[in-house]
Amino acid sequence: MARIRVSRVGEQIKKELSQIIQQEIKDPRIGFVTVTTVEMSGDLQIAKVFVSVFGNPDEKQQTMAALEKATGYMRSEIGKRIRLRYIPELIFVMDESLEHSEHINRLLNDVHIDDAEKK
Repeated sequence: MARIRVSRVGEQIKKELSQIIQQEIKDPRIGFVTVTTVEMSGDLQIAKVFVSVFGNPDEKQQTMAALEKATGYMRSEIGKRIRLRYIPELIFVMDESLEHSEHINRLLNDVHIDDAEKK
């Protein structure tokens, strides 16, 4: 029962954070950001927010710095939008899974092209 609540709160925080980042934060360093997953601690005190950032490594680093700087604002907005006893601490983590899968697809396509050329 508790696990259902933890995942439900995580999904709600993911939805609200996506909206806040896309529409309300005006920091020019924040580029194209997608909140991919939010993992909540069992006591709902910590939210590990996985984000996928489009851009070169420098742009990604700047985006992560801007997200860290805006953490206080995002926490207060979440507190206003979701009724929780404690507003969770937000920890932003770069989600490289999309890039990793894209890299694997490119490698597989290269192998497929090489095989087709050999025939």
